Amino acid sequence: MSLRLRGRLVPCVCLGVLGLLCWVWVSFASLPDDELPLGSLDAVDRGAFQPQSALSEMEFASISSYRGPGNNDRRSNKELPILLWWSGGLFPHFPGDSERIDCAISSCLVTSNRKVQLYKRTASIIFYGTDFRAYEAPLPRLHHQTWALFHEESPMNNYLLSHGPGIRLFNYTATFRRESDYPLTLQWLPSLDYLLEPIAVSLEEKKRLRREGLAPVLYMQSHCDVPSDRDRYVQELMKYIEVDSYGKCLNNKPLPEYLEDTSTATGEDPKFMNFVARYKFHLALENGLCPDYMTEKLWRPLHQGCVPVYRGSFVVKDWMPNGHSAIIIEDFPTPKALADFLKFLDDNDDEYAKYIQFKNPSHITNAQLLETLETREWGVNDMSKPNYLNGFECYVCDQENTRLAAERVYKKAPKKNQPPQPKMADNTHMGCPLPSPGYGDVQDLPADDGWLQIWPQDYWQSLDQAEGLESLIRHNESDPSLLWRHIQNIAVSRARGKQ
Repeated sequence: MSLRLRGRLVPCVCLGVLGLLCWVWVSFASLPDDELPLGSLDAVDRGAFQPQSALSEMEFASISSYRGPGNNDRRSNKELPILLWWSGGLFPHFPGDSERIDCAISSCLVTSNRKVQLYKRTASIIFYGTDFRAYEAPLPRLHHQTWALFHEESPMNNYLLSHGPGIRLFNYTATFRRESDYPLTLQWLPSLDYLLEPIAVSLEEKKRLRREGLAPVLYMQSHCDVPSDRDRYVQELMKYIEVDSYGKCLNNKPLPEYLEDTSTATGEDPKFMNFVARYKFHLALENGLCPDYMTEKLWRPLHQGCVPVYRGSFVVKDWMPNGHSAIIIEDFPTPKALADFLKFLDDNDDEYAKYIQFKNPSHITNAQLLETLETREWGVNDMSKPNYLNGFECYVCDQENTRLAAERVYKKAPKKNQPPQPKMADNTHMGCPLPSPGYGDVQDLPADDGWLQIWPQDYWQSLDQAEGLESLIRHNESDPSLLWRHIQNIAVSRARGKQ
């Protein structure tokens, strides 16, 4: 580079630096006090916590379709509380990373931009249970913020949430448990019409297929090493009754080439649905056992007019169309006893037919099932209702606005008013039990058993992490990497207490 060119660049660089400093000063000076993050940040640090998408009036578009009849919230965006979706991949708004939502009784700003974590206006952080990790939690936990949990997936994805110290971290919950604040119990059942769909393959056709050599029972799994240890039970059952097993687990029959890509599908490809509908009985064993955890494994055979042989939720009967629509594995003392009953139904058409009588609406007698489907505010493939992600964030929004209003009333007249008590989740919001063998007693398993080496240990290690995170928060720690030190301290204290 020539000296002449360098000389020309010097004043330009100086001018650029001066402009940048002016911009930083203006940006910082124009930010209201209540937008400043907590903690001892200098002016440059504060600038890093000013994402335009979270503060600009123009960046938030109102979702008018969600405004409830009781929502008279006319505040500007700069006055609304902020909800932060910590798992950005689950953010239920497109495009962009921020949105204004107008809910049943109030409004909020929602964003997936983590830069707003330390804002005083950020009232709640929403976590996705599968992604929640104790060693990555946003610390320190600020006193003015609540935590909300959305977890509709298997309990195996995060056993930390099944322990008291883990679930108590959250103020609001949306889980598959009916006791959660925003229940997702029937998330895999789109509607009553889905259950009432005509039988896909008639009993006469199933009988013909049986005579041609089709087994009475279907098993299709490709996720084999799971906490419910379902393969161990199915393997024992297969000693007493013929089972056609597709997929990777206990495979004894190949799938047709045109179905190889759907062996683990939770979707409803027509070719796949027609293939599995030919079987009288579907082995429907969930990958994890927990009250109210019910997936497509249960609802799909009911939809098709097949009989699910079910293990998963211990209270599944609370949700069945009637008392004669599914066969519950726990009702039989042994796999052989279950196999004998399935053979009985296979040989007796009238008895088998009783299990699909619910296809006639007059035979659906479960009032709780009907009421829940009728009154839930979220929909499955129903454009007239919000999906449960939008529904839950609106639940949190309304709860937070109510809480903040109560806090303002208390601060104005603390002698006349009681301080608002924060909500706290408990074990009924998740509370899944320690995994147990799919068949037999745990003490009878060899020490090198693969399932034994994974899932019981994972369950108890999750408790350690839950207690460690609880300790980090109690000590107002800001570094989540200190989790392991806190876990070790808890273990040492516990050991000393036993001495």
